[in-house]
Amino acid sequence: QVQVVESGGGSVQNGGSLRLSCAASQFDATRNALGWFRRAAGKQREWVSSIYCSGDTTYTTAAEGRFTISKDNAKNTVYLQMNNLKPEDTAMYYCAAGVWCTGGFRVWGQGTQVTVFP
Repeated sequence: QVQVVESGGGSVQNGGSLRLSCAASQFDATRNALGWFRRAAGKQREWVSSIYCSGDTTYTTAAEGRFTISKDNAKNTVYLQMNNLKPEDTAMYYCAAGVWCTGGFRVWGQGTQVTVFP
């Protein structure tokens, strides 16, 4: 059974950086996608970024240019480097494992909180 566990959240000042990690077990990152989503208080969950089995990456407009997704296939681990963080980035961040190369996210982690102070 596939499981994903996030880590690396925390609190930073406006303009700061954080790096999130997500380790996937019983999973093959060379065949399936990994992604990051987030949910701010009182809002719906939104997609942030994906990395395909090929290594190709996609980002939401809000993340483009500030966030970088990467992965280590040998460790089945995905990372999200977040720079120039803004208060509006404050949310619970979730890792998700896909069932095909470019998506199909079906398995979710418990989330890691990111808080950005003004």
